[in-house]
Amino acid sequence: MTSQTLDDSSAENNDPVTQYALDVTEGRIIAGPHVRDACRRHLNDLKTGSERGFFFDVEKANWVIEFFQEVLCLNGGDFEGVPYDPLPWQKFIIGSLFGWVNADGYRRFRVSFVETSKGSGKSPLAAGIGMYGLVADDESRAEIYAAATKKDQAMVLFRDAVAMCDLSPELSYRLTKSGTGEKCWNLSYLDAGSFFRPISADDGQSGPRPHVALLDEIHEHKTANVVEMMRAGTKGRRQALIFMITNSGHNKNTVCWHYHDYATKVAAGQIQDDSFFSYVCALDENEDPLLDDSCWIKTNPSLGVTIQRQYLEEQVTQAKGMPAKESIVRRLNFSQWVDAESPWISSNIWFACQDQYSVNDLRGRRCYGGLDLSSTQDLTALVLLFEPTESDPFWRLLPYFWLPEDGLKEKGDRDGVDYLTWVRDGHLEVTPGKAVNKLFVIHRLAEISSQFDLAIIGYDRWRIEDFKQQLSNEGVELNMEGFGQGFKDMAPAVTEFETRLLDAKVKHNGNPGLNWCAANAVIVTDPAGNQKLAKDKSTGRIDGIVSAVMAVGMSTRPKEDNTSTYEKHGLRTL
Repeated sequence: MTSQTLDDSSAENNDPVTQYALDVTEGRIIAGPHVRDACRRHLNDLKTGSERGFFFDVEKANWVIEFFQEVLCLNGGDFEGVPYDPLPWQKFIIGSLFGWVNADGYRRFRVSFVETSKGSGKSPLAAGIGMYGLVADDESRAEIYAAATKKDQAMVLFRDAVAMCDLSPELSYRLTKSGTGEKCWNLSYLDAGSFFRPISADDGQSGPRPHVALLDEIHEHKTANVVEMMRAGTKGRRQALIFMITNSGHNKNTVCWHYHDYATKVAAGQIQDDSFFSYVCALDENEDPLLDDSCWIKTNPSLGVTIQRQYLEEQVTQAKGMPAKESIVRRLNFSQWVDAESPWISSNIWFACQDQYSVNDLRGRRCYGGLDLSSTQDLTALVLLFEPTESDPFWRLLPYFWLPEDGLKEKGDRDGVDYLTWVRDGHLEVTPGKAVNKLFVIHRLAEISSQFDLAIIGYDRWRIEDFKQQLSNEGVELNMEGFGQGFKDMAPAVTEFETRLLDAKVKHNGNPGLNWCAANAVIVTDPAGNQKLAKDKSTGRIDGIVSAVMAVGMSTRPKEDNTSTYEKHGLRTL
């Protein structure tokens, strides 16, 4: 057993943990403020740790690092089957967790919090730690868990572990798998009575006694239930480890922010918790990754290996064009805690896609529709999206808007737009009465559909049944399909619409109603980075953009679904 001290001149060759700490603190490796704090903490503890009853065992640290190098393999793409040689920052984490011990030789750290940007390689790192805990940590009946709030999220990390088993002769010989392929649900090390399996809050399982608990995507945890369930189960283990990994989040009233805040304070020495280890990537104050790429390495410690500069450049380019994209890029790629809601389409991107064309230019052309039907007095919108042709390489939008005629001026005053001028110029149609006359809209839909090759219309399901009944009563047959307004349906459509705008592959004709809706649109983002439009958070009406996004969503669905979905199920299409 070899204890490492700060003045040990062999650190570079024998102690990658201390060498990394020295390289960071002395500026040879660029790192953010909290990582610098963590490195200073390591160096200070080499001097004073023995006074508090623990020390750094270099041989133990290197033993685990060598386990990664000699036993484990990475998987996926160019890394398939490549021996896992941890990067310097990963060696710092591995060596710190397993090298710092107390006087009895048991591990000092029982809880670890690691926060880096997306694509840094956190999941394979966690899976490797789990595999070591399963087969090489001298723990009888070890229980290793890949834990998350949902089973499918827990399976992401667990699949890395299964791949490590499959790719390693040493592991595949010793471990027994339950289930095959993607359905493998357990790895057993029968010689020690140990197992490694995924677990989630929705399992309803109680009483886990983890030796190692790997908690993925803490920023998606709405409560501390999973964390506390795992921590409560470690009370009977002498050197159990809770290993948490995450991207940055967007809500500071969460368990993730709680641990982020605690982790940074422990690293900085503001809180002394000798059982807690942290590695939190962040930018320094006033650094802007959208303006200065020299700071990218601070939140992407695997830059150039698991994540490429070209990818980040592409993300930054899109972030500059889409305010909502900016929020996601800052959070996922540069570890910046940002609000979930942001304005969506910047004016320069939107108006760069404006072009002159008329209804006559689009007659007979195949198109897809999105219908946002108002309840009574609000804006009803239909937006058609026309496919590119051999002579016209662009997708083209054609919007239609309806409002009730009565009280139109007063409504315009409240909304801050000149509806009367829009009507005069042909950009808005009015229906008789004080509420949108759905029969009027139905007759217009019949007229409009007769002018074009209208494949299908996606619609917001809210209050649509009466409208469909009226369609049937009038004998108007349209191929229509419900389009969910939640993240599931909206997220891919929003992403595709963004992409077409950014690539200038979609054009609009400058309709002031659609321009207004585009300027008002606000996006909200869930913890997984999925986006949807939020009417309740927008600055004005966005019905036209909602319709446009639904039309884009319909255009991405397989063509056979557009023509045969209802027939396959024996239903009549209206």
